Amino acid sequence: MYRYVLIRYRIRHWELDSMVNPALVDPATVRATAAEAWTRGYPILRNYRTLYSQALDEADPGYVGGFGVFRHHAQPFTPVDTDVVSPDNDTPHSWAWLDLRAEPWVVSVPAEDRYYVLPVHELDTVHAGSVGARTTGRQAGDYLVAGPDWQGEPPSGIKGVIRTATRLVGIVGRTHLAGTTPADIAELKAVQEQYLLRPLHRYADTPAPAPAPEPVWPVWRDEVMDTVEFLCFLDFLLGFFPLTGPRPGAVPLPPAEVDLRGRLADLGVDGRGEFEPATLPLDVRTEIERGIADGRARLERAAAELHDTTALFGTRERIGADFLRQALGAKLGRYGLPAEEVWSGSWTADAAGHRPPNASDRDHVIRFGPHDLPPARFFWSATMYALPGRHLVDNTLDRYSIGDRTPDLVRDPDGGLTLYVQHKRPADAQHSANWLPAPDGPFTVVIRLYGPDPSVLDDRWQLPPLDPR
Repeated sequence: MYRYVLIRYRIRHWELDSMVNPALVDPATVRATAAEAWTRGYPILRNYRTLYSQALDEADPGYVGGFGVFRHHAQPFTPVDTDVVSPDNDTPHSWAWLDLRAEPWVVSVPAEDRYYVLPVHELDTVHAGSVGARTTGRQAGDYLVAGPDWQGEPPSGIKGVIRTATRLVGIVGRTHLAGTTPADIAELKAVQEQYLLRPLHRYADTPAPAPAPEPVWPVWRDEVMDTVEFLCFLDFLLGFFPLTGPRPGAVPLPPAEVDLRGRLADLGVDGRGEFEPATLPLDVRTEIERGIADGRARLERAAAELHDTTALFGTRERIGADFLRQALGAKLGRYGLPAEEVWSGSWTADAAGHRPPNASDRDHVIRFGPHDLPPARFFWSATMYALPGRHLVDNTLDRYSIGDRTPDLVRDPDGGLTLYVQHKRPADAQHSANWLPAPDGPFTVVIRLYGPDPSVLDDRWQLPPLDPR
């Protein structure tokens, strides 16, 4: 299968370079290809936007220091933090980006009792694997992150290997913050500072390999998402996605991926970063623009109709070539984790059918019965997001989420728990203790269970309704 795919792809490249005239491409095919390419490319370009600001643009406030370094955040997110869509307010992040073209990198972690996870996401935000309390345990260890071009053997001392399908990857680590006191934050910082990144040659004390050539990184501008220039960025970034490679255990590329890459090559988008929209006939560029608009409209419709986000995140083997699913994940919760790591559910409508819920004209309650509290191995939280940006909500308590770690929650007489979801602070003291502040407008609430019980994953446990009052 791989041999056929590679030969077919090389033949298409030769045909494009020597024979194919884009003016002869059927307009309907161009439009459909552009729409599918926009959907496929959406998570890639949105991820590149974050990569560019954090690893390449030294003038950006979010710059982490380049590739191969961690930038830790010891404070919870606030409404001013907008780098991540739907940020969780439970586990401050540790950001890093790795260039795996020349060699793998080693991630080292300490022995630690608290919950943490260092997930590796690929260039299209697909989950490659993770090091953490759930997956690798709470012991100290060294773990290898290897790209698709590496063919070596892990050195002695490596406890596990994460293989990636892309040559650039990111890490969005999460570490449990037990409280908000200065002592809590100092303890968190001490743990984060023990997360280490080293290139393989430094870990193994061997000669450094030849460095990979430095690309001409395109300067990010938000407006490229809606123009033909979108394909210029996609063409550049596809160069970090080999079609095949000596990746142990790799599965053949999904037919949809092979087919799309072939149709994109017909338009000159072949992963070499040389796509020039100006060389295309006007009618072809027009159809590409229409296709981009189609792709955006389809994503917006799908996001509005989505009721369950739990299946949006996972490995390449699990998601395959479901481009819309990947795009939805990048739009609604970029860098989300597989459900078995963190299960998330949301209230996108209230029990009266208002979609989305709106706190400008009504209050809401969420009631967990005494036997229906969220079952999680580690902990759970419910976080408020203002729509459409899905950012945290400014409020007088500086409370952005509520859960089993929230101090002074008041249980119902029967042992259950009622949360009060509204814009204005409740006058009643009990209600105020259990208040989840909402914006003066549309919102959604996302509940996260860290280490969910099997009853959550198989749907035996269900979210209660969001009841308007």
